[in-house]
Amino acid sequence: MAEGDFLEMATTTLGITIVPRHVALIMDGNGRWAAARGLPRFEGHRRGVEALRRAVRAAIELRISYLTVYSFSAENWSRPREEVQSLLGLLHRFIRNDLSELHDNNVRVRVIGAREDLAPEILALLKEAEQVTAANTGLTLVVAFNYGARQEIAAAARALAEMVAEGRLAPHEIDADAISARLDTADIPDPDLIIRTSGEQRLSNFLLWQAAYAEFVFLPILWPDFDQAALVSALEEYAHRERRFGRVESPRSAKTAS
Repeated sequence: MAEGDFLEMATTTLGITIVPRHVALIMDGNGRWAAARGLPRFEGHRRGVEALRRAVRAAIELRISYLTVYSFSAENWSRPREEVQSLLGLLHRFIRNDLSELHDNNVRVRVIGAREDLAPEILALLKEAEQVTAANTGLTLVVAFNYGARQEIAAAARALAEMVAEGRLAPHEIDADAISARLDTADIPDPDLIIRTSGEQRLSNFLLWQAAYAEFVFLPILWPDFDQAALVSALEEYAHRERRFGRVESPRSAKTAS
């Protein structure tokens, strides 16, 4: 069965009402994939970009509204200089080579993460991707670049502290909504489903605040092997989860019973 046929069948079987609105991906395992094949780490990252293309196309077909990808963490700068340069080169080529296709498919690109101290050419590249696709209304592809959730929360706390110091906000007015409004994802819905490949079962400083009620699916495959079928399998597992949000009965169950 062709991948496209499988996706079409999966969409029909699952039904659009139970496809999550927002899926986040922790794309893990590029280096291990390459090492297992006796290839340089760069080849693993290159194959990882191909997997990202497949994931974006599958998300479009499945009518997912938001797809967030953990492309480069704030901690990745500590990797060997050659690997960092390779990763940045792949980012450059992905945007240069794929931006036209993303735009043609009505995909809007958003970038989250700290932008201070980024090299001018990287910053210009990220801004171009956002500006070119700003009016698109299809899938929103959220690229987490130079991103760290703890750093994001700390920045929100500093912003609120400055408002209090300036007399523009009272301490008792600081609540969860006030913090959420000052995160990079302020106008993006929280993820419904977070998928991590490679078998690791941790968030690695990714969307810590936003993941409060997310469902998690951990896949044993390494990221370069991720394809449409892997995404569909994660969605099938998600479809069987009961999302109670602290309540006794989930909204889905209540609707079914009524």
